Amino acid sequence: MTVEPCCASLPVVLIGANLLCMATFLLVHGGFCGSWVWERTTPALEAGGHRVATIDLPSSGPTADDLRDLAADRAAVHSALDSFDGDVVLVGHSGGGMVLAELADHPKVEHSVYVAALHPQKGQSVADLLGGQMPGWMVVRDDGAVQVNDDAEVVRQALCADVEADYFAREVHPRYLLTSLSSLQSPSAAPKRTHLASYVVCEQDQAIPVGAQEAWASTFDRVERLPSSHAPMLSMPERLAEVLSRTSSAA
Repeated sequence: MTVEPCCASLPVVLIGANLLCMATFLLVHGGFCGSWVWERTTPALEAGGHRVATIDLPSSGPTADDLRDLAADRAAVHSALDSFDGDVVLVGHSGGGMVLAELADHPKVEHSVYVAALHPQKGQSVADLLGGQMPGWMVVRDDGAVQVNDDAEVVRQALCADVEADYFAREVHPRYLLTSLSSLQSPSAAPKRTHLASYVVCEQDQAIPVGAQEAWASTFDRVERLPSSHAPMLSMPERLAEVLSRTSSAA
């Protein structure tokens, strides 16, 4: 886990006549990614005075032999949460929603934010939520790992069609990691949530159906929407940061 120190000691900032509460964010990536996916969102949040931490989940990585399952992801994020002195806004993108659901009763979480994220019921896995079939942009390997398709344009159209094609092929596609097949098959424990939660619907998402996102969002305390693909942290990080800042003020 990496914790950025910017403004960590400042609880509030005075803007005109309003007090805007600063928050501590822990950003959890989805499958095939690492903490790198938040590189452009982190400084946007820090510019607002927030404290930001990211984490690399053990279910994703460069080599198949080192990949772990959902239980390991839960343990890693649980440990990270325990390391904070105060309350945390826990943010999960895509498959990171599986981890957030595992930690729905963690006492350090004051607000969880699902960004185009899976929201399982108890006993459901990623495979269940995908309908039991892998989409074309995902490829199952023989070594227990899953990777994104070698065709960068296939992946871009599925995950972030609003990111410029040349930039995606050069800067994003080569950074995708392997994800363990076991993590996609792990059933969720999904304890009862004990804190507020927000859902960010990505209205141009081609990876997780918008209808499914809307259905999950209907059960949340607060709903935000972005006119983005599945990966707003890549296509509109400043706007995503604005949304996250608003959800933190509602915590």
